[in-house]
Amino acid sequence: MAHLLVIESWVGSMSRLLPRALGESGHRFTFLTRDLHHYLRAAPADGPHPLLAAENILTVDTNDPAVLLPYAERLHGLLGFDGVLSSCDYYLPQVARVARRLGLPGPDPEAVTAACRKDLTRGTLAGAGVPGPAYALCSDRDQARAAARAIGYPLVVKPVDLCAGMFVREVADEAGLLAAVRAVESFPVNARGQRRDPVVLIEELLTGPEVSVETVSSGGVAHVVGITDKSIGGAPAFVETGHMFPAALDPADAAAAADTAVAALSALGLDQVVAHTEIKLTPAGPRVVEVNPRPAGNRITELVRRVTGVDLAAAAVDVALGRRPDLAVHPTGVVSAAIAFLVPGEFPVAGEGRAGAGLLDGFDGEAEVRRDPAVVELSLAGPGREVRPATSNNEYLGHVMTADTGGPGARGTAERLLTGLTPRYAVADCPAEPAAVPA
Repeated sequence: MAHLLVIESWVGSMSRLLPRALGESGHRFTFLTRDLHHYLRAAPADGPHPLLAAENILTVDTNDPAVLLPYAERLHGLLGFDGVLSSCDYYLPQVARVARRLGLPGPDPEAVTAACRKDLTRGTLAGAGVPGPAYALCSDRDQARAAARAIGYPLVVKPVDLCAGMFVREVADEAGLLAAVRAVESFPVNARGQRRDPVVLIEELLTGPEVSVETVSSGGVAHVVGITDKSIGGAPAFVETGHMFPAALDPADAAAAADTAVAALSALGLDQVVAHTEIKLTPAGPRVVEVNPRPAGNRITELVRRVTGVDLAAAAVDVALGRRPDLAVHPTGVVSAAIAFLVPGEFPVAGEGRAGAGLLDGFDGEAEVRRDPAVVELSLAGPGREVRPATSNNEYLGHVMTADTGGPGARGTAERLLTGLTPRYAVADCPAEPAAVPA
């Protein structure tokens, strides 16, 4: 039995999956955070809070390496850790630094930092010849205008250091460009109290289906667990509206996507990580959207587990301990698994047409969907939730998950079931522009 130091986490599904993986493996963990309230305000309604499984919960400034590193070293001397990990993008570089400071297994901190910063990722991959979009890094509006003229509209504006698609926008002209840049500038501190870099990336708009390649790197070898397909909505934002595993791809496209993802991991120098690499299958071939050096979010890890039996959360624990994870596929009887998200503004609202905002009252059709035998997981926001049209992956109202034991039909079933759910609003006059939702 090992003892792991967990430094921060998400408040979503991974906040449960990591403690579950630790417990099922017989391990203990100590949880380190700068703000325990961040997690308590998101307590689950259907079971105990996942942090109750922690052996210790301690508070320290996890945003300041000058404070965190010596504190973790002293704590290691008292409690003795065998590994360090987190599921939160904003703390992955810190975790790698702590592991190095304590002499524990872990990825190279510089490689993790390069993967977590979209501008560093672009530069590293371009230098290694890994295909991606044309891009420019801009520190002011004049640079953004010049970059847009050089790349050509339509294009994509994105921050270099945010997650969940926050403030990523497609723009068609200079007015849209400047509005998108202003929006990024208006968010100087992220949800974890970390001051952001105000620079923005201007990128060529990539076209084609989007997939993600799920990998586990250990001992210098990147193992491709599989490929997930992704559906995107919410234009001009890029909101993930659903996923299916495995992606229904031509074998040649699947191989090309996998090879591109592995090349990106190699170029960044990432090892001892579970990674989630997003790829656009453009007419010119695969192009890297981003590389995430942690297990996939949005319940993709659960889709993978249902189809293959491979537990990517458990694999993340194993690589943090320097162990070789079990990546053997085990028969589950499931051929495909899918999730479809209820996205405000994407689906009907009772009495309000397709777009709406206000205070959630409930869902018409919930009882019927829950009774459908195709449903393997249904999660819905509770009454009183303040809702606005979604502009990132932070604003979901719920999801439906399905599994198909006969073929690749899970996505169609999930999307069909989702149409049976209609959000019902008590109030419909909230402003359209969403506030930032903590991650």
